[in-house]
Amino acid sequence: MVTYLDAATAPLRNTGQIRLYGEDGFAGMRKACDLTARCLDELVPMVAPGVTTDAIDRFVFEFGMDHGALPATLNYRGYTKSSCTSINHVVCHGIPDNKPLKDGDIVNIDVTYILDGWHGDSSRMYPVGTIKRAAERLLEVTHECLMRGIAAVRPGARTGAIGAAIQTYAEAERCSVVRDFCGHGVGQLFHDAPNILHYGNVNEGVEMRPGMIFTIEPMINLGRPHVKVLSDGWTAVTRDRSLSAQYEHTIGVTDAGCEIFTLSPNKLDRPGLPA
Repeated sequence: MVTYLDAATAPLRNTGQIRLYGEDGFAGMRKACDLTARCLDELVPMVAPGVTTDAIDRFVFEFGMDHGALPATLNYRGYTKSSCTSINHVVCHGIPDNKPLKDGDIVNIDVTYILDGWHGDSSRMYPVGTIKRAAERLLEVTHECLMRGIAAVRPGARTGAIGAAIQTYAEAERCSVVRDFCGHGVGQLFHDAPNILHYGNVNEGVEMRPGMIFTIEPMINLGRPHVKVLSDGWTAVTRDRSLSAQYEHTIGVTDAGCEIFTLSPNKLDRPGLPA
């Protein structure tokens, strides 16, 4: 049975219970998520052919330090980088390295900052130079999946409504939804209950209630949904080497629907795509 509890009195560990945050929690998340969104905005002109993902990662670290924030991934369960950079057929958790980006690549950059104890988690796709129409279409479909999932958030609905909205649209566009990874509760913890599946039925999952905070982060493939994790223990790739894309927002459930905490201040939520 799912239980909900006041986040102000909850222990700082994942107990499987769902935290309900008050206005103080929402205020803390706005600040942390705004910083993450501003960092992702700053990366737009930086992502170009010849730039290494290590250089991007250094920028993420330094931007956080300059603003009093710590990258949540740094030393998380042995991970040694400040961001995840997932290129082309990498689904998620790509590790930054010294290999230059190439014209035509697509790359997801995933950043989470801890600011005053709050975790701001978001990711975006960035086209590198001129990309093929198939890649551009995948980015368009994936972002639309994210926004349709967010539109399904309202008190009283089940989290399965989020997954159903994403899956229905993705499959209608002849794409597939990755099942191996999901969104998650977030706030004072990096990963918390509940899990947010990106596929499913409207009557499945837990009831959404005001005060819940979680990520929605669909991973959409041009090919089949199957993935494998490489020997580094982190990098997940498509088994058929088809292109994969992901966009992520952190949202809070409100009485009227939801608040998106990680929107771009400069309307750059879809870098390189038509407005």
